[in-house]
Amino acid sequence: MLIVMDGKISRMKMVGGLCSLAAALGIPSKPADAGEQHFEVTHTDAEWRARLTPASYAVLRQHSTEAPGSSPLDHEKRAGTYLCAGCELALFDAKTKFDSGTGWPSFYEPLKDAVEMSQDFSMIVPRTEVHCRRCGGHLGHVFDDGPKPTGLRFCMNGVALDFKVKPA
Repeated sequence: MLIVMDGKISRMKMVGGLCSLAAALGIPSKPADAGEQHFEVTHTDAEWRARLTPASYAVLRQHSTEAPGSSPLDHEKRAGTYLCAGCELALFDAKTKFDSGTGWPSFYEPLKDAVEMSQDFSMIVPRTEVHCRRCGGHLGHVFDDGPKPTGLRFCMNGVALDFKVKPA
């Protein structure tokens, strides 16, 4: 799917289209056995399956992608913190969330020491994968077409996140 705007192809829409197609076809963004690493929070595969919903397991542990527009967190506007659905590590402050128009919750900056990144070559276009630094769960990808002040768009899967409302 290519979107042409003013005679130009939007990179954000093109990559989003590729991710949407992969999600619709059930293609994971990276093989489940790609590179075993050691993290603070670990569980057996059976334990992860028991702890997570099927959708969260598919994204966090198998590097899948949820369908765009399917997460209620994409429309969340309250003050609070977005946590890893796998280990509850605080990942993003709601102040850094913005509407990217992609159908996935997007942020311009993670919290300090919350995420790690690696290269993902599973699609035609190389991408930078974002994962939880504590449990290694796949969260989404980061792109360089976000707003100021960072210019980054951390495009996250809503099922990989939990939202904690800031107390009044």
